[in-house]
Amino acid sequence: MPTPAISVAMSVFNGERFLASAIESVLAQDFADFEFLIIDDGSSDGSAGLIREYAERDPRIRPIVRENRGLVASLNEMIDAARAPIIARMDADDICRPDRFARQIGFLAGHPEYGVVGSWSEDIGENGEKLVRSGADHPETHEELLAAIEIGGQLICHPAAMYRRDVVRSVGGYHAAFRHCEDLDLWLRLSSVTRLGNIPERLLRYRRYPGQVSSRHATEQQIGTAVAQIAWRERKAGRTDPTADLEHLPPIGELDSLFGRPGISRQVREQVALGLLYSASAMRDEGFDLLVSHLRDGGRRDGMWRTVARLVRFGEPVRALRLAATLTTSTST
Repeated sequence: MPTPAISVAMSVFNGERFLASAIESVLAQDFADFEFLIIDDGSSDGSAGLIREYAERDPRIRPIVRENRGLVASLNEMIDAARAPIIARMDADDICRPDRFARQIGFLAGHPEYGVVGSWSEDIGENGEKLVRSGADHPETHEELLAAIEIGGQLICHPAAMYRRDVVRSVGGYHAAFRHCEDLDLWLRLSSVTRLGNIPERLLRYRRYPGQVSSRHATEQQIGTAVAQIAWRERKAGRTDPTADLEHLPPIGELDSLFGRPGISRQVREQVALGLLYSASAMRDEGFDLLVSHLRDGGRRDGMWRTVARLVRFGEPVRALRLAATLTTSTST
C-alpha cells in the first residue's frame, strides 16, 4: 500500500457516547490522504464494536482492539505503528473542522523548522452546544510559546496537535510518569529541539464535560504539570532530568530526594494546592488534603476564606468547616 501523508492517532477507552461524531469528523476531512489508527484500550462499553463497524466501511481505518494499557502506552504504540511521517492527534470526544488536516499539513510543509503545530479550539458542551471561552488563546509562534512556558501558560491543545513522527521519537515519545499531562511534558521536551506553534484558527471543537479526563483526574494532572515544569527547568539549567525513566512519579514528599535539593516538595504542593481551588472534583478528592497540608506548612492563605464559601457551594460543608478550622488555627499560632 502507498505510504499515507498523515497517520491519525486516536485512543479510545469507554468513549462510545461521542465516538461516532469524532470518527466521522476525521473521515470527512478535505485532505483525505491519511490512515486512521484507532486503539480500543480495553473498553467495557460498545466502543470496540463501533470502531469495527467504521473500519468495515472505510479501509483507511486500522483498528487495534486489546486490553487496557493506558493512554501513554497507546500513544507510543500508535507512533511506532504509524506509516506516515506526520501524525495527527485526535480524541474520541472532540470534533475536527473539515479543513483541519489541510491547514495543518500545509503549515508543516511551508515551515520545515516546525516539528509540531496545533490550532486554536472552540469549546463545546456535552450536547455540542457552544460554550463561552475565557482566557487567552494558545500562543501562535515558537517565541510566544517559549514565553508561555516561562509563566506556566497553555501551550498546544493535545487533540488539535499535528507533529513530525521522527521528531517526537527523537525525544523518546511520551513519558509514562506524566499520566494525564503527558502532552505538556512532551511539548516541554520538544521545545528545545524543534519549533512549536499554533494556527490561529478554531480547527477543533473541544468538548468540555464532567466526565472528561481533566475533570476526573484534576489533582494528578496538576501534580504532573508542576513536576514537568520543574524537570524542564532542570534541563534548561544543564542538569539531569530525574523523571526521564520513571514509570510513575513519587509522592510529593519524596520530590526533594528525587531532584536532589530541598524545597521542591513544598514548591509543588503550593502550586498544586493553589491551582485546584476552583476545581470541584479536586476539592472532593486528595486535592483538598493537599490544600490543608499546604496551609499547615505555612503556605499562602490569601483567598482561602473564599474557598471555604466555595466548598459550601460544591456541596462539601464538612470540608468547608475543616478548612475554616485550619485557617483559624494557623492564624492563632
